[in-house]
Amino acid sequence: MAMPSSLLWAVDIFGRVYTLSTVGQYWELCKDTQLEFKRVSAVKQCCWGIACDHQVYTYVFSGDVPIRYQEETYENQRWNPVGGFCEKLLPSDRWQWSDVSGLKHQQLDSFTLPSPHWEWESDWYVDENIGGEPTEKGGWTYAIDFPSTYTKDKKWNSCVRRRRWIRYRRYKSRDVWAKVVSHDDPDQLPDPFNDISVGGWEITDEPPGRLSVWAVSLQGRVWYRENVCHHNPEGSMWSVITTPGEVVQISCGPYDLLWATLWEGQAIVREGIDRNNPQGISWSTVESPSSENGIMHVSVGVDVVWCVTKDRKVWFRRGVNSHNPCGTSWIEMVGEMMMVTVGLNNQVWGIGCDDRAIYFRQGVTPSELSGKTWKAIVSGRESDRSQTGSSTSLLSAGCFFTDDIQNQTNAIIQGDADTSSDTELPSVPVNLANAPPMGAAASSSGNGTGNQTAEIRANLPVDPLDSGQGEAPVAVTSDEKASLEMHKSSTNPNPSAEPQWTNIDLKEAQKHPVLSVSTFAETSSLSSLGVFSVGAEEQYGADEHPLWAWVSGGGCLVDLHSPLKWFTVPSGLSSSVQSLSLSITPAQTAAWRKQIFQQLSERTKRELENFRHYEQAIEQSVWVKTGTLQWWRNWKPHKWMDVRVALEQFTGSDGMRDSILFIYYMYHEEKKYIHVFLNEVTIIVEVLNEAKHSFALYTPERTKQRWPIRLAATTEQEMHDWLSLLNMSCCESRRIQGPPSHHAIWSVTCKGDIFVSEPSPELEAGPHLMQCDQMFWRQVGGHLRLIECNNQGIVWGIGYDHTAWVYTGGYGGGFIQGLASSADNIYTQSDVKCVYIYENQRWNPVTGYSSRGLPTDRYMWSDASGLQECTKINTKPPSPQWSWVSDWYIDFNTSGGTDREGWQYAADFPASYHGHKTMKDFVRRRRWAREHPGFMWEQISPSFPSQLERFTKCGLLLETALPSIGVQCLQRNLQVTVGTIFLHLKNKS
Repeated sequence: MAMPSSLLWAVDIFGRVYTLSTVGQYWELCKDTQLEFKRVSAVKQCCWGIACDHQVYTYVFSGDVPIRYQEETYENQRWNPVGGFCEKLLPSDRWQWSDVSGLKHQQLDSFTLPSPHWEWESDWYVDENIGGEPTEKGGWTYAIDFPSTYTKDKKWNSCVRRRRWIRYRRYKSRDVWAKVVSHDDPDQLPDPFNDISVGGWEITDEPPGRLSVWAVSLQGRVWYRENVCHHNPEGSMWSVITTPGEVVQISCGPYDLLWATLWEGQAIVREGIDRNNPQGISWSTVESPSSENGIMHVSVGVDVVWCVTKDRKVWFRRGVNSHNPCGTSWIEMVGEMMMVTVGLNNQVWGIGCDDRAIYFRQGVTPSELSGKTWKAIVSGRESDRSQTGSSTSLLSAGCFFTDDIQNQTNAIIQGDADTSSDTELPSVPVNLANAPPMGAAASSSGNGTGNQTAEIRANLPVDPLDSGQGEAPVAVTSDEKASLEMHKSSTNPNPSAEPQWTNIDLKEAQKHPVLSVSTFAETSSLSSLGVFSVGAEEQYGADEHPLWAWVSGGGCLVDLHSPLKWFTVPSGLSSSVQSLSLSITPAQTAAWRKQIFQQLSERTKRELENFRHYEQAIEQSVWVKTGTLQWWRNWKPHKWMDVRVALEQFTGSDGMRDSILFIYYMYHEEKKYIHVFLNEVTIIVEVLNEAKHSFALYTPERTKQRWPIRLAATTEQEMHDWLSLLNMSCCESRRIQGPPSHHAIWSVTCKGDIFVSEPSPELEAGPHLMQCDQMFWRQVGGHLRLIECNNQGIVWGIGYDHTAWVYTGGYGGGFIQGLASSADNIYTQSDVKCVYIYENQRWNPVTGYSSRGLPTDRYMWSDASGLQECTKINTKPPSPQWSWVSDWYIDFNTSGGTDREGWQYAADFPASYHGHKTMKDFVRRRRWAREHPGFMWEQISPSFPSQLERFTKCGLLLETALPSIGVQCLQRNLQVTVGTIFLHLKNKS
């Protein structure tokens, strides 16, 4: 059976299993009709059930991709000086045939099919690939010993070898009920089962395809099926789970929610369920909502729990979530059910305790999890098509509103007084003892509309919402008052009534006066259709429409925006119903519409009164920029992922702007996202990556975790565009504009990039000082090795080539262009930096000095300390703004001197090096250098700032403000040239 849509599963009282599609209108009988089932539990990909023989069966849907499992074993051999590689191994070696670890003996003939539902696809064959690369013929891989690293090439020291044998088996029992065979120890076999529940496929970070199957035995014990997953749909074995008492029934949700009911009437909740422990850790007890009647049945969903007590009352558990699986309190719902089931998006179905019909809970939304009202599913069986023909909808004026509207419109014509829809009704006794038997046919004759209504009402079977078994505390609305009065005086053609409104039939436990449940009619006009569906069935045989015993919605996903075809009755209505639909006159319809319009107008006025104190809406603008980047995933396995990025900028009524960066990614075929408020970003920096144009965003929290958000663009220009936009948005969110202030804090990174931070009053104000990781740093153009500033706005720096530079007052430059950059005082700056690496060698009595060192020696290519390996290939420029300007060359200007080839000698690493070789020198090194210039910034304005003359003449001020730069440079005759937002100062002499 293919799965074009999700399915609702149900079992009738004869044990036959049916499915109802969300896009269909008829119940379809499952295959294997010779099996009779007690209960089923369905998910999207399969269904588990308990047959009348108390055995467990599974029904796996067919698909385009077969269910295959790879069996593998390894053949191991050792080299023998006489015969070469052979099967004779050492006593300490692994088995000749073993698993990959060598600890388990696995011969080819020891592999058997786990159950009759599997079949072999082929015979054993040798895998001739290792790590995706082909091996030599025979598939052997070689190593020095067991265990070790295996390679495809045979070497002189290869003493052992192995090869992998593969065989595939395929699951063949699809679209049929397959009995789950147990291979457990006969002494540990579970008792016969009487309940089963499947779920747990959405546990956080769980491997895709894994399911949690829970079952309850006749002895009240709970069992868990191990290793149920996509490639093993039957699982492997049953494990017993200890419980605080004897369990009657169990329910498992798609996530980590698991409830069960005890014989005593309480419920127990499993806690501690996660991906590493799908069986959970402990149980918590939840008391029954009623002290007289314990819990009989429970069903859970994503974050909801429904239950049925022994008096058939339906209850909803409030406050259930992943942090509090036990919830907070119970709420009683209108209606009496045999059982309930919860679907994928918390939709609810139930089986009425009197008519055995399946009811669907309408109005269940993420904001209203308890729903509004029950509505009967009136779909016929697939075999009924030949008898009923094409099904037609009853959504007409007569069939939709039925006798309730008859009475309501008569009341309108008679001019009865209107009552508020929010009033409550006291207890009203109803006597239905004089009603005709259910089997009596509804008469279509009669002179008055009221008589027709009374006859049809009397002949309809009792709805589960109207059952008279016992009394329950309820809150009665005027919607129900009209139905109660029609029951009370069904022969009266002009009863006082009011049009019904869809109401939420919630009832707080033990808080309302007692009223007989038998007085209830349908709680909304929508549920009136369910009443007629039962009456329409009476023209068929007793076995035409099943009486249901069980329903499972665990694999049914109901779209809230798509209409269902479950609530329409096929053609072939009884004559009484058809005559009723024709008996409503146009005058009655017009009067009814007028009444409804008046009440809607009054309700609108009442609703508007509640919002009069609200302020007028203020127009705000939103600006969005989207793009495609790559994101470095912050969980294992760490890798780059293609993501969709959206920068949303909001402009408030005060003109202030704030921005949010959204990063959308796919995880397990589900769309997720992370977001960053740019007013929380502390710094945005480029990240040197030889293969990516990447940058990183830091926040205070991510700075503590040492895990920033890393993004990468396809081109350098795209990266600079995003850097410029994000920097500008961060500054706007923090109300920072223009050049740095005189009190700004300047800093230089180890790669030469210049950043500036504006001090805030909280930086040094007590008693709560601002932490350093909360300071915001924005980048300005230029590259320096050292920088100094004072509170007069004078900023000096020294480049890597020992050139002095002075700040001109501009801002931006480089990749920060457009509105975020000033048009003046931005010039060209260049800088040159040398990178040094060391080539190390040790003297050998045979070969002399060579690159073979001792195991304790430093790397043969390293930095000055010898702790970090630095070769010519892996040594990169310090940041993306630098590029190589020369090739590697030997540096002869090394402290201590060198010989003609640039070598320095010493007794050992590390020691004092000198430029000549002696008898005691066993190691030597030489330094290699390579130059790279800074990024050449484009000259925007060649004009010379006049205020700079004042800066260069303030020798005393600079001497006190910039001690680390050195005063001798300032007191000499200086020549001034322009560069970036810094000026280049050179000695004229």
